[in-house]
Amino acid sequence: MSAKKLSVSGAVGGFLGFIGMSAVAGVLVTAAVTPALAVSGMAATNTINVFENLPDYLALDKLSQKSNIYATQSDGSTVRLASFYDQNRVEVGWDQINQYVKDAAVAGEDPRFYSHGGVDLQGTIRATVKTVASGDTQGGSSITQQYVKNVLVQKCEVISDEAKQAACYDSATKTSPDRKLKEMRLAIGLEKKYAKDDILRQYLNITGFGGTVYGIEAAASYYFNTSAATLTLPQAASLLAIVNNPVKFQIDDPESETNGAANGYAANKERRDYILGEMLTYKKITREEYDVAIATPIEPVITEPSTGCQTAGANAYFCDYVTKILQNDPIFGPDEDTRVLNFRRGGFNVYTTLDLDVQNAAVNTLNENVPKTYDGWDVGGVVTSVQVGTGRVLSMAQNKDYSQDPTVLATGDNFSSINYNTDLNYGGSHGFQPGSTYKVFTLAEWLKEGHSLNERVDSRRKANWGTFKDSCLGPQNFPGYNPRNDANEAGTNYSALESTIGSINTGFIGMAKKLDLCGIRKTAENFGVHRADGAELQQGASSVLGTNEIAPLTMAAAFAGIANNGVTCTPVAIDKITGPDGAEVPIPKSSCTASVEPSVAAGMAYGMSRVMSQGTGRQSNNAAEPWVPMIGKTGTTDGSKDTWMSGASTKVATVVGVVSVNGEINQRDTEFDSGEAATARHRMWPAVMSVANAKYGGDEFKEASSNSLFSTQTAVPDVRGKSVEEAQSALEDAGFDWVDGGEIDSELPAGIVAGTNPTGGEKSSRGSTITIFISNGSMKVLPNVVGMDEKSAATALEGYTIQKREQADSGKPGTVLAMEPGAGTPLKPGSTITLVVAVASGAADNNGTGNGNG
Repeated sequence: MSAKKLSVSGAVGGFLGFIGMSAVAGVLVTAAVTPALAVSGMAATNTINVFENLPDYLALDKLSQKSNIYATQSDGSTVRLASFYDQNRVEVGWDQINQYVKDAAVAGEDPRFYSHGGVDLQGTIRATVKTVASGDTQGGSSITQQYVKNVLVQKCEVISDEAKQAACYDSATKTSPDRKLKEMRLAIGLEKKYAKDDILRQYLNITGFGGTVYGIEAAASYYFNTSAATLTLPQAASLLAIVNNPVKFQIDDPESETNGAANGYAANKERRDYILGEMLTYKKITREEYDVAIATPIEPVITEPSTGCQTAGANAYFCDYVTKILQNDPIFGPDEDTRVLNFRRGGFNVYTTLDLDVQNAAVNTLNENVPKTYDGWDVGGVVTSVQVGTGRVLSMAQNKDYSQDPTVLATGDNFSSINYNTDLNYGGSHGFQPGSTYKVFTLAEWLKEGHSLNERVDSRRKANWGTFKDSCLGPQNFPGYNPRNDANEAGTNYSALESTIGSINTGFIGMAKKLDLCGIRKTAENFGVHRADGAELQQGASSVLGTNEIAPLTMAAAFAGIANNGVTCTPVAIDKITGPDGAEVPIPKSSCTASVEPSVAAGMAYGMSRVMSQGTGRQSNNAAEPWVPMIGKTGTTDGSKDTWMSGASTKVATVVGVVSVNGEINQRDTEFDSGEAATARHRMWPAVMSVANAKYGGDEFKEASSNSLFSTQTAVPDVRGKSVEEAQSALEDAGFDWVDGGEIDSELPAGIVAGTNPTGGEKSSRGSTITIFISNGSMKVLPNVVGMDEKSAATALEGYTIQKREQADSGKPGTVLAMEPGAGTPLKPGSTITLVVAVASGAADNNGTGNGNG
């Protein structure tokens, strides 16, 4: 009897509740076995009606599971970088759960599980009697009922509205006859649809084991550093003891006075030993097994699961980049919140592009050459590598320790939450000025426009460069703009090649003077270059020398495009994602686009290879071992505030930099332990590329023409309307390469070539790459409805939104006089079409009226 005595009225009420619940339970069992018999008597009839208003069963839904991010080693084995979860759960199959676990669950929670139909009437009556007698709520739910309750709670987890979620929890967990009846009915329905083993398996996968630990696999890992399949008998019983009352019985607080290491986890042991006794009683274990298990002390091996990118250590910033892709890409859901929720609960395994060999080289060389902090200067060090031809990000590292915790960030400047290698939307950085590494885009435009590497320009230093051509903004002047050369070179007539080799500022301004500033900007954009903050690229004269703030990853992808014969592939960080069932799910793909013609890329590569052999990149080139053909470009911003080395083999492109995150310092006057700060780039770049060269190799770059970088101009064949195979054949026969530009909106049938860039008939150099665009079949050609009456015209344009405009015309009232867009125009269904409809004089409404149709 409870120490708290029941009042007379309370005892009577409890007794009546007992009678009512017993009657209800009886009707439930009757309904489960022989529903036709449960129709006699008003009370029974009313109860059955209540049950029939509830769903018959709950589906064995997918459970919330943790998702993991992996990198792959050279031998093909994977290394987990981090895990993410709302509930630490790993769902496992029947054969992955030790029989001791199954027997402990049944013996301890529901001994008649395999004989009842979802509701254990005997256990329910026993619990009700104890509740009435003691005043304390007693458990009497079967395993199936407990599973139902857990499922209902799980459904509440996905509700984002706090008030609705609270109401859902209350409905799923409150102690009331209505809730219990619903639970019983659902349990009976569940057992009609699913086998007992399936229900027990999902019960073991869904149930809580304390804190954020859910499911037997996660519990085995967390409490004993093992798996559900390899749990011992006493371990299995200890874990199932926790299920009964997680707060009371969980064994992860060794300091607990009631259930800690000092008393041998007494509370858990008491419940564990009870379960072992029940297992013996029901002949699930032998007396010998029982005696050994009872004598076994409880010795948890608490193994904290990794959660969040901070557990990825030196790979944390790459991990963070991957999570931003999962958060930002529409392929993973309609909005950011949904995408994050899907990932944290979906049980996904994300296999990334990270090459741990190249990554470790990047991490090690950063640790050796760039300090995490420097007195009076917020120094940043970055390394990013991209595979040529695929866009796969092979490395991403920086000189800081990763954290997103404000408390941790406040402890020292060595911590940063910002990924310096990526765009603002993918890590928080606003980018850095790339300096002279950006000059390669002026070189590209120079060659595109038919100029030669040996052509010379006025390279004198001057404060008035005159008027620059800008086809986008009109003629531009920059009075007072007077850039100097980094080494004070004073030549007056440098060639494009000399300017490239020596990184001559005035030489490149002289080249830009003969070009179109807008064209230079567009060429940079063709290589995927964009500002890290999302703003438009600046295109003034100073931008030629690299004053736009750009993410290192963007520059690495652009240099990979140069090395890939002018075809730039957008960066990708994910190779594969599998769901909890092992099936692959869609991932973002790299999009490869012809940025410049191969002949232009060959000319660029020639000039940039000379940078490595004769120019400012010699230190990096000579230190790479093994050596393969490489191209590159150095960069130094005003005052030597930031220093860069960017380059590539035909296989891997790498960008390294030492940057000023905040504040300014002249790196040429600054010493690190490894040497001058300004030359750290030349110690880091070859360290990374040596590993890349050894692993990926490298080929000779395509040879540039000795006379002219452009061959005879040839008309591009018009392949619109042809199959992809026919188009490819026609382009190859005409001497062109081709690249798939993906699908575009078109009125042509899906799968047919919708057009090319350059378009058919335009002149282009033989050997250049033509981008083929394929129709997705989403557009229709508009019929001619001029002359029709308004109703007939609307019928003919079904599926489009009609905007009506009236025009006085007494001779043809109600007739369509004109349409915009005109007949024969390709247009997507749902688009708006304006019809000019004749009305009698004086009745016209020139303001127009909207008339939606379809």
